[in-house]
Amino acid sequence: MVVNTNGKRKTAKARATIKEGDGEVRINSRPLKTWPEMSRLRIKEPLKIAGELSDEVDIEVNVNGGGKKGQTDAIRVAIARGLADYAENGEELRQKFRDYDRYLLVEDFRRTETRKPSQSSKGARHKQQKSYR
Repeated sequence: MVVNTNGKRKTAKARATIKEGDGEVRINSRPLKTWPEMSRLRIKEPLKIAGELSDEVDIEVNVNGGGKKGQTDAIRVAIARGLADYAENGEELRQKFRDYDRYLLVEDFRRTETRKPSQSSKGARHKQQKSYR
């Protein structure tokens, strides 16, 4: 059985493929150990919650867009959704994910606010200073 899922965070998009295997996780055709430690720990969270199931599957993730943190969270969402779809006790696993962190299954909808016209380029709500004297 092969399961394809996706996850998004800000402008990062991740697509995960989960199939039978021996617990290997590859991101953009590279092993997980090449990622920075903090990102690696966040990516491993759904695998630890899933327990033995994560040792029985191979996970291949393609991710692009955004920065490292956005990509990390997009990968987490894709992996968690895929494991929940792959598992025989899917609803039970979904409940475990929800209890741990709601954003393992639900995408974080927040986006950066767009810059408004006739304002300086420093941010969405930044105004030009004005002097009264």
